[in-house]
Amino acid sequence: MTTADKNNKQRLASLDALRGFDMFWILGGQALFAALFVLTGWQGWKAFEAHTVHVPWHGFTFYDLIFPLFIFLSGVAMGLNPKRIDHLPLPERMVFYNKALKRVAILIGLGVLYNHGWGKGVPMNYDEVRFASVLGRIALAWFVAAMLVWHTSLRTQAMVALTILIGYWIWLCFIPVPGGEAGQLTPEGSWNAWVDQHLLPGMIYRNGPMDPEGLLSQIPAVANAILGVFAGQLIAKAQHYGQWRVTAMLFIAGVIALALGWLWDMAFPVNKRLWSSSFVLVTVGWSAMLLAVFYAVVDVLNCKKWAYPFVVIGANSIIIYLASSLVSWGHISKSVFGGVIRAVGESWQPLVAVLAVLLVQLLVLHWMYKRKIFVSV
Repeated sequence: MTTADKNNKQRLASLDALRGFDMFWILGGQALFAALFVLTGWQGWKAFEAHTVHVPWHGFTFYDLIFPLFIFLSGVAMGLNPKRIDHLPLPERMVFYNKALKRVAILIGLGVLYNHGWGKGVPMNYDEVRFASVLGRIALAWFVAAMLVWHTSLRTQAMVALTILIGYWIWLCFIPVPGGEAGQLTPEGSWNAWVDQHLLPGMIYRNGPMDPEGLLSQIPAVANAILGVFAGQLIAKAQHYGQWRVTAMLFIAGVIALALGWLWDMAFPVNKRLWSSSFVLVTVGWSAMLLAVFYAVVDVLNCKKWAYPFVVIGANSIIIYLASSLVSWGHISKSVFGGVIRAVGESWQPLVAVLAVLLVQLLVLHWMYKRKIFVSV
């Protein structure tokens, strides 16, 4: 991590806090609502719980926001300290290129490791390895956005993002699939299914017709990162515009993107697995609004103490994401707090069990944060 990166993180604590808030739901936060329902019986917790699972096909829940928000924030981090390297001689540029390619390779490799999870192991049969992954998509979206930031103007980046969104809509909705029809937005009949079945190496997620992190849907994910770059560059100019004006601009831009996304939904449905263009706008809208809120509270109002649990998660988001697959946190928490869980009333046990898992993870992350152990790729 460079000195500039450290300075940006100190200056923009909200970035780590929002990244940690995002990861919190993967670590076990989504189980809180079911546990609270068992404790209280209030039906409202069921409504919240409905937003902690992915929509099967068309539609949107807040759990669908976790993945694209992370991509958006990777763009924000780039936008905070943008650099053009196209004027440098090739040997100097190769340093940046090699680091970027190394990062992509490592994240794709870690994504393969994550896919097979704790206690299963990566299979030796090539056809049984799932190469598509969340980390792989984050890496590739970041890489394309980085190449644009390093070599092009903001106007060019905006044109690329717009071209991606419109071009992807035209491709999926108006160009016939070989042997099929145009506009077939089904798991079996979409262009995504055709591309994954013919071009994606290894296995498809759960041996289905298409992979939710497949090849074709990687293209629009790049737009999430590019639009995140714009948000980062806006925040970087807070001294010029004023922090509250930047907050308002971010939030208003988010509302506009959200409205446009749901308007586009009528022609190109919001769909996470297809990563439709409308899905990009809806998720960018929510991402920008959340960033505005976290920026206002954490950085502008300087209310950092309440966000500390999220900050420590965000500071080591990659390592804790991997650990969510490779480490049996439930087993560890029961080993430490099992007696406490059994001692409380039956209706309290689910909630205490969830809190025990979260506490164990937070204690590990707190220990790493205090010792300035930050694992990044």
